[in-house]
Amino acid sequence: MGLLLLSHGAHLLLLTMAGLKQGMPALVDRYDQAFTDPLPQALILTAIVISFGMTSFSLAIAYRTYKFHKTDNLDELRGSNDD
Repeated sequence: MGLLLLSHGAHLLLLTMAGLKQGMPALVDRYDQAFTDPLPQALILTAIVISFGMTSFSLAIAYRTYKFHKTDNLDELRGSNDD
């Protein structure tokens, strides 16, 4: 959950850094008109894909740990010395 919140915060940071731009999309044959910069949109899309991959990897690791140790309690996984 924390990884998702961190990645959403990074997406919002990139979105606000780009700002709201008015203009045409970047077309190759029209150099005289102002156009919006597509780089922030590409960075946000890349960040979304990376965060999806990291989230699915974290869920897979958590699932495998649960299947192997038959618990999701962190104290039992650490093997506390009090027992």
